[in-house]
Amino acid sequence: MTPADLSHALYALVLAIVERRRAAGDEVAFDLTANDVALERPKNREHGDWASNIAMRVAKPLGVNPRELATELAAGLAGVDGVASAEVAGPGFINVRLDAAAAGALAKTIVEAGQGYGTSETLAGSVINLEFVSANPTGPLHIGHTRWAALGDSIGRVLRAAGAEVANEYYINDAGNQMETFGASVLAAAKGEPTPEGGYPGAYIGELARQVLEREPKLLELDHAVALHTATEIAYELQLAEIRASLARFNVHFDVWTSERRLHRKGDDGLSDTDTAVERLRAQGHVFEFDGAVWVRTTDFGDDKDRVIRRANGVYTYFAADAAYYLDKSDRGFAHKIYLLGADHHGYVHRLKALAGAAGDDPQRDIEVLIGQLVSINGAKLSKRAGNIIELDDLQAWLGTDALRYTLGRYPADSPLTIDPEILQRRTNDNPVFYVQYAHARTCAVDRNAASVGLDRSSFAPELLTHETESALLGALQEFPRVVAQAAELREPHRVARYIEELAGLYHRWYDNCRVLPLGEEPIGELHRTRLWLNDATGQVIRNGLELLGVSAPERM
Repeated sequence: MTPADLSHALYALVLAIVERRRAAGDEVAFDLTANDVALERPKNREHGDWASNIAMRVAKPLGVNPRELATELAAGLAGVDGVASAEVAGPGFINVRLDAAAAGALAKTIVEAGQGYGTSETLAGSVINLEFVSANPTGPLHIGHTRWAALGDSIGRVLRAAGAEVANEYYINDAGNQMETFGASVLAAAKGEPTPEGGYPGAYIGELARQVLEREPKLLELDHAVALHTATEIAYELQLAEIRASLARFNVHFDVWTSERRLHRKGDDGLSDTDTAVERLRAQGHVFEFDGAVWVRTTDFGDDKDRVIRRANGVYTYFAADAAYYLDKSDRGFAHKIYLLGADHHGYVHRLKALAGAAGDDPQRDIEVLIGQLVSINGAKLSKRAGNIIELDDLQAWLGTDALRYTLGRYPADSPLTIDPEILQRRTNDNPVFYVQYAHARTCAVDRNAASVGLDRSSFAPELLTHETESALLGALQEFPRVVAQAAELREPHRVARYIEELAGLYHRWYDNCRVLPLGEEPIGELHRTRLWLNDATGQVIRNGLELLGVSAPERM
């Protein structure tokens, strides 16, 4: 019996009471669903496997005493298959204990579900655009981007696991002054000249210049304007390719790469998406003109001031591109947009929400802006290529993708983070990623050893899983779908990391107390085969959890 099964059983009992009251002529306000019947794991396992406060939640609408209602529900649960006992505690809590067979049956359910265990339809019907990283293509990805890449990708994974349709999107900031400065820096390096004032320093600019010259040997013979354009375009292409490669090595996937240039490009009608965006906002009644400039009245939606969208000289502001991009996402069918931004982007929160309102959307429903905090790594060295940053590629080479992805994924986005590389490089239990991966590798070792002695899963007797460590392990395995759904709803993939760490600990304790393989000349029995199911179920859940964090599940360590 899964937690969902138990919730539905409780809900059915409550609904039967409501229907009896209504049949008797009572007016009963009741709008709960089975998903509203919350279950908790008692802190003291002697109190049972699950606890519910549903009696206290619905007692008032029913006009009854909570404890009396709990007593009636407990009596009904006692007749449900798989429930060993149901007792009332305190003012109306219901403590439920499952029989061993019902609890143990989950092991087979998990193995047969495979990668599907933990998924749900909690967010089915949600169509979400998830934008993260979106670094300027003027240099390599650095330590800040590393955190947003790990978090954004993991958020996308848990959202999909909860049934949402998600597109990971990278916004390429390839328009504006920074691109001109970037191109000028590369061209100066190609000519052997100093970096222009305000230009991009670092050896990587020299590397790009060398590659640009290889691609266009006659670059320095061209007219300056043509040479600048050529250097900019080739260097941009090369740098963006490097960014894509760095993210791929970091196990981060983007479904869409959107260029800011496209939003400014004129169509056959002579209008760009940015031109059109201004007129669409005007049609919503939120655009006005003042001092020759065009403004959006974003204060109507909680912004601290109205925003200029086109200056008096006819030049669009960054806000114009933001508006065009937001509307572009809507036009592509994304009813819900999530932006994951860095710690220095707090000012964008009200601006983007106000933009959603000006576009006719609900700022509280249709857009989320998540702000991540800074991350630092003790002992990390500045990039030799870039000079003033810590590169993602350097961090990967130093600490490894798994260690970085897992560590960045196990903390909330809004908490500042300092990583200790000494811990991440240890092959000991105080290294969280090693601890979890080792648990998975141990489940695989059990499988290999079982095969060597002829032990398989040809039979299953869940009623034999009665050891206290088996009860605890099964209880944790039951929690995985709820943890994943909650991680998706709250956009907090760190909940998955903390869960699989706890699961790994429970598995290690079970492994130390309950033998899967027969000892010596002991014949293979039902208990051995059943425990192999439990071993494999645990390995599957750890594997599924690591996949949600973008981390590998090694079979040997």
